[in-house]
Amino acid sequence: MSALRFLAGATAFNTLAEQGLKSEHFTQLLAASGGPKWLGIAGLDKYLFSEFFKARQTPLYTLGASSGAWRLACLAQQDPLAAYGRLEDFYIGQRYDSMPTPQEVSAQVKGVVQGILGTSGGSDIVNNSHIHSHLVVCRGKHLNRLTAKLPLAAGLAMTAATNLVSRRSLGWHFERVVFSQQAVASPFLQLNDLPSQQAELTEANVDAVMLATGSIPLLLAPVPKIEGVADGQYYDGGVTDYHFDLPLSHATGLTLYPHFYPTISPGWFDKSLKWRQGRANYHNALVLAPSAEFVASLPFGKIPDREDFKQLDTAQRMQYWRTAVALSERLAEEFAEVVAKGNVLERLERF
Repeated sequence: MSALRFLAGATAFNTLAEQGLKSEHFTQLLAASGGPKWLGIAGLDKYLFSEFFKARQTPLYTLGASSGAWRLACLAQQDPLAAYGRLEDFYIGQRYDSMPTPQEVSAQVKGVVQGILGTSGGSDIVNNSHIHSHLVVCRGKHLNRLTAKLPLAAGLAMTAATNLVSRRSLGWHFERVVFSQQAVASPFLQLNDLPSQQAELTEANVDAVMLATGSIPLLLAPVPKIEGVADGQYYDGGVTDYHFDLPLSHATGLTLYPHFYPTISPGWFDKSLKWRQGRANYHNALVLAPSAEFVASLPFGKIPDREDFKQLDTAQRMQYWRTAVALSERLAEEFAEVVAKGNVLERLERF
């Protein structure tokens, strides 16, 4: 039974079939929003960050939203494995013994962010010469810029309603803001599918950006101030870019996407819209996703999700999540074996 699927778009399929699975083929790396789902592929992340992209000497442009941004922030640090270990410890170590307020959740998530950044405070990320990080944040507009629960809930409901008709309508309700080093060659500086603002990622704002990209509307408080952009109500980047569906035909190399699903829901409001699955923009991508058999082998037969906070007590949840992390090492082992044997063509599936 294979634990890992290799799903390749047409361009990626041909390149990998002809030239094999090599890190130098990839110039983009994506990491999706999705709360604790990343714990189900943590082992794969750690192998990619510490081995596959080890000592990278050519630019790698990374794009992440929410917990995906936190994962990629580990790669851009001097010791990716140590940073990832802190992410696991602080994320799994969250404790909510009663129904917390958004402000209380934000306080704990701020601790997660500080834990990820470590003693360097994010300077490794901002000053990395080869790993060019891009973190997605959303600025609320109209009703979504109000912080009171009822107006915000109404704004989100209106966003969901118009999104049913067109994904482009998200631009009426939220603005995508991409924080990065603004490297001239970055393929993520040319996003025009939705209203987008580009902003510089600096040592002065990296902690606020990291907090904002994970601030889920209604569950966490928004971040009102981020240095370098106008004041507003900044929320989770997954609102506009849950799993990403971006035009990257202009990218010079392939995109690698370690993902917890074999499907793509472009935005947060697309999760239940089965007809709106992103595929067209993934012709140059290799998506790595756990197989259904692997997921079934996990405790409760699923990867971790946010409902675990409600359905399990703290001790049960922590044990379950750490077990999922440990079992995800199998994904890394399979990927490493394919690289070592040079037999990726035997594993490739058309995406």
